[in-house]
Amino acid sequence: MDMVILYYIAVNVVAFAMYGADKFFAKNDMWRISEKALLGVAAIGGAFGAFAGMEVFRHKTKHAKFTIIVPVLMAAHAGFLVYYFKQQ
Repeated sequence: MDMVILYYIAVNVVAFAMYGADKFFAKNDMWRISEKALLGVAAIGGAFGAFAGMEVFRHKTKHAKFTIIVPVLMAAHAGFLVYYFKQQ
C-alpha cells in the first residue's frame, strides 16, 4: 500500500481519537487537549478524522474556529490527494 495512504489513515485515526478523548476529558473535568493540538493534527493531514470526531462526539461544533478551519483543511487535503494520485 502506498505510504501516503498509510500516513493519512494513521493521522486520521489519531485525530478522531484525540477529539473523542478531549470530549471525554471535558465531560469529566479532566486535563484537556489544547485547541492548538486539535487543529494541528487536522493541519498535518487529520482533517477528515477531526471532522468525523467533531460530528460523532459533538465536540467543538459550536466553535467558529473549528467549524471553519477543519472543513478548509479537509478541502486542502482532498485537493492534495487528488493531485497526488493523478501524478501516479
